[in-house]
Amino acid sequence: MDRMKKYLAEFIGTYIMVFCGTGAVVIDEQVHTVTHLGVAVTFGLVVMSMIYALGSVSGAHMNPAVSIAFTLAKRFPAKCLIPYIISQLTGATFASLTLKFLFPHNKDLGWTVPSGSNAQSFILELILTLILMLVIINVATGSKEQGMFAGLAIGGVVLFEALFAGPICGASMNPARSFGPALITGNLSTLWIYILAPVSGAALAVLCWRYFFKQPTELKTTA
Repeated sequence: MDRMKKYLAEFIGTYIMVFCGTGAVVIDEQVHTVTHLGVAVTFGLVVMSMIYALGSVSGAHMNPAVSIAFTLAKRFPAKCLIPYIISQLTGATFASLTLKFLFPHNKDLGWTVPSGSNAQSFILELILTLILMLVIINVATGSKEQGMFAGLAIGGVVLFEALFAGPICGASMNPARSFGPALITGNLSTLWIYILAPVSGAALAVLCWRYFFKQPTELKTTA
């Protein structure tokens, strides 16, 4: 039952994140008042809100790349990884289905596609996710967020990265966030970028974390 609560929390958290975040994109395309700044703020605030709402239940990963990274860091049980990813992808898909129902004439549903070359977006997504995961792994554990400022820190990173990089690569940093809109719209041609780049960036963040924070005691200095 405890595991099912965690999986359901991941489903709900990812659903709300994708519904609100990509919903802001969809609504901006219709009324032109949300703006790019508003979209970035929406993503940052909804991530922060879900961390405070569900972090104590499941860790509020809402992101397969984050779950994989925590597993690689041995701070999350491997047996829960696949159910978490399934919950996240399903939540994102249902969110996009809801938006499709509400806005049937919208063709992209807030999808993420490169505005330049694939290589440019791949590198951007990798670096953005590395930065995000470095923050996450230092303010959270695999199952519970630590401290009152974890949500603020993580949501803030999502906001500023979406703010400056969103117009180029979409600033997804999250395979689930890109998976839902891509699946429902059928725009799967560049989805691989938004799966491989975030997972690679998050894995590199774990390597950096191990180098900086998991060194033997005798190698640490007071410098």
